[in-house]
Parts: sequence; C-alpha cells; structure tokens
Amino acid sequence: MKKLSYAIVGSGALGALYGARLHHAGFETHFLFHGDYDHVRQHGLRVDSPWGDLHLRGINAYQRVGDMPVCDVVCIGLKTTQNHLLPTLLPPLVRAGTAVILMQNGLGAEEEVAALLPQAMVGGGLCYLCSSKIAPGHIHHQDYGRVMFGAHSPGMEDVLKQVAADFAQGGVPVQLTKNLAEGRWRKLGWNIPYNGLSVVLNAETNEIMDHLETRELSRQLMIEVLAGARACGHPIEAEFVEQLLGFTVKMKPYSPSMKLDFQARRPLEVEYLYERPLQQARQAGVELPRIAALTAQLRFLDTRNCLK
Repeated sequence: MKKLSYAIVGSGALGALYGARLHHAGFETHFLFHGDYDHVRQHGLRVDSPWGDLHLRGINAYQRVGDMPVCDVVCIGLKTTQNHLLPTLLPPLVRAGTAVILMQNGLGAEEEVAALLPQAMVGGGLCYLCSSKIAPGHIHHQDYGRVMFGAHSPGMEDVLKQVAADFAQGGVPVQLTKNLAEGRWRKLGWNIPYNGLSVVLNAETNEIMDHLETRELSRQLMIEVLAGARACGHPIEAEFVEQLLGFTVKMKPYSPSMKLDFQARRPLEVEYLYERPLQQARQAGVELPRIAALTAQLRFLDTRNCLK
C-alpha cells in the first residue's frame, strides 16, 4: 500500500503536534505556518510532549499555500474563526480523491468544505487534547491527544483507516467512528460548558469543578447538549454527563483554548461551538436556554475584547 503524504494547514498547538508525530514516524509531511514561519525555518519546530519531546529541523515548512505540493491528505488545524480562509487555502492543495480532514471543534464545517470541494473526500478528526503554543515554533502538549476519525463523505472509510494507522504509527492514540455527527455532539458536551465558562468566569477547569454551583452549572449545560443532540437524531446515553464530569475532575488544571484565545485577544469560536448547535437544535424544535445565555455572554465579551 502506497504511503500517504500529508499537508498540515494551521501548524499551531494542534496541527504542529500531530504533524510532528507524522514527520517523526517517517511520513511525508508539509506544514503551512503563518507568523512562526521564519522562526521554524531558522530554529526548527519544538514539541514538548508526554509522547516524547521532539526538535525537528529542516521540515517542509511553507508560508504560502501556493508553494506547497498537492498531498493525499490535508489536515485542517486552524481554529474555526479562520474558516473564511479555506476557500483560498484549500483549492491549490486538493485534487480528485484528496482526503480533507477537519481537526476542529463545533458543527457544520464538513458540510461547508464538501460543498466547496466536491472533488474531495471530507472527514472529521475529533481531537481530545490539552496542548498550547507557548512560544514561536514551540508546542507544549500537556496531556491526552486521542483522535477520533469519522467520514462525512461516503466511501472514504478505507482511507480513514489508513490515516488512523499512520497517526497510530506516530504514537497518537486513535479511534474510528461510524457516526461523525454524533461524535461532534459528544465533544460539544465538554466544549460548551468548559470553554465558555472558563472565559465568563476567568477560571481553569479545576476551579470550575471545585465550586459546587459552577459544577452544577456545567452539568446542566451538558444535559442541554444531550437534549440538542437527541433532537437532531443523535441520542446519547444520560450516563455520559457523569462520565464527562468525572473525567474533568481528574484532569490536570487546564485553561481551555477559548480562555487562551480570550487572554490573547483573538476572536472566539462562538459561531461553530455555540451558535450552530443552538440553530440546529432550534430547527429541530428544541430550545437550549442555558447555552443560549452563555452564548450571549461570550458574544458580548468577544466583541468588547476585540475592540480594546
């Protein structure tokens, strides 16, 4: 079987970590950088990780998508706040049969990319990851890192199996799901309470869980996520809420990515993580009032933060 080649579009805390693991495992990997390009060209890419620290020099680094080769697999590591760039970034990298995997949070991105690139196979990668960029070209992977791959386009199951095997060869825990949409709702079960509350309360996950009222608020937000998922045809077992709460209690103190974005005055991923789930649930006849209230608070804080 022919080895797959990979393009990493968005080489930050997520994309650079997984791309570095693929490169280290011997796969042809091409990285698109933005502000870190000059630093990486001069000093290399550094990844500190429980899976093993890496300092990669001489990697295939690019500042312009037009300089990158067409690859078999394009992994999108950008935040969804940058998805307006995809109509420019993706077409030069895609040919008939290219697999485009959105390693992002939230709902609706696969549908958009499939409409944009009908010649491509589109899938998702759900990343259960604690990682951040602490300096130019320097990624600090704190914990976790499992990726769950699922198909959006029909007929791409075989290529996803090969992608999963390649990630596993790079030391990444992997899983395949037959229901990507349900997987995305399950991930929202954690992302909606903890990303949003970490911004509104200016708190890390352990602080949220150590306080009785905010722990209960997290629970009620999760219950609403499950109500939205069920209305949209993805029933999730009620025990999942307690599983998420227990998982979060055991986590190391962690600032979710939305809190880090807010502190850095970067736009927040409100649309794909909050507004689109609310819209889908509403279209299915269900209102999610606590999530709607949290969404309004995040929009206010995001707007004010970006104006400063």
